[in-house]
Amino acid sequence: MTDRIFNVLFLCTGNSARSILAESILNKDGEGRFRAFSAGSQPKGAVNPFALKVLKSFDYPSEGFRSKGWEEFVGPDAPVMDFVFTVCDNAAGETCPVWPDQPMTAHWGIEDPAAVDGPDIQKEASFVAAFRYMKNRISAFTSLPVARLRGQRVARV
Repeated sequence: MTDRIFNVLFLCTGNSARSILAESILNKDGEGRFRAFSAGSQPKGAVNPFALKVLKSFDYPSEGFRSKGWEEFVGPDAPVMDFVFTVCDNAAGETCPVWPDQPMTAHWGIEDPAAVDGPDIQKEASFVAAFRYMKNRISAFTSLPVARLRGQRVARV
């Protein structure tokens, strides 16, 4: 049996900060077991530069990201998602698209570092905190006994 790679979509409203952090972290830490994507319900159109700076400072991929809408992941040519995580409270409360094959869903509420108003050092610190929270969540997720899911239909929770 070949190893299956699980597709994971991280959703936020703007797809400029938390969901970008999550995509980068899981793609690196998922050790080829997961393929991460990110999107937003109302994409900002650009990735927050502090998100990219923090990813780079922790030696995580920081290139090639773009702010995009979740409609890219519901069409017939879109990858089928196994997991969909909302990472902000706004996206969790919005009506999400119907995902093909009903992936497992969950909400990971993490404060929006892009909402911090203040000097750059304070903004960067909020992105570092969001990065650490996200890394901890992803570490717990990747520690789950994923082998038990191989070949089984993932149920929606």
